[in-house]
Amino acid sequence: MQILAVAFPNITDPLGGKFSDIGDIINNLVPYIFALAGLALLFILILGGFELMTSAGDPKKMEAAKGKITNAVIGFIIIFVAFWLVQILEVIFGLTIF
Repeated sequence: MQILAVAFPNITDPLGGKFSDIGDIINNLVPYIFALAGLALLFILILGGFELMTSAGDPKKMEAAKGKITNAVIGFIIIFVAFWLVQILEVIFGLTIF
């Protein structure tokens, strides 16, 4: 008895493949999620750097900018670890995500 099984027989991806279940949809979204996370990281780093340059020596503004940059670097580490974790799990379980 499958309660949570959802089939999507009529949905196709842009490359011509078919989505058969929610797992296929998630597998096809993973590369795009990583790309969007990388772009968000770049934007936050640039924004933090700009705020640091325009703080004009104000300690509160400098700390806020440093906090943004620190959070962006922590986010980068999380994205990096998640990417390699997906790669390692792909090899261990013999999956083809990318």
